Amino acid sequence: MFLLVTVGVVGNQYFAAESLLYRVIALVVLAAIAAFIAVQTSRGGRFAALLKEARVEIRKVVWPTRPELIQTTAIVIVFVLVVALMLWIMDSLISLLVAGFIG
Repeated sequence: MFLLVTVGVVGNQYFAAESLLYRVIALVVLAAIAAFIAVQTSRGGRFAALLKEARVEIRKVVWPTRPELIQTTAIVIVFVLVVALMLWIMDSLISLLVAGFIG
């Protein structure tokens, strides 16, 4: 794994005069090879299984509809504005009190 990363870094520097597209393609190929090798290990196999299970769980999620999303977003925006207004009022009152004490 370390060897592939080293080849990628050194190769990218060595072929700096070449087109960026070719260097990116080479790095993507090296990353794919590294991923294939990593999946062959026990830890990599467990990680691949975790990714598959996560994909299954994501498909089970009930995503909100557009109207629900808009309504929830509007509620959050209104709440934030109300809290901001309350904080502004309290800050103004405290500033007036402090200014009155200081003179």
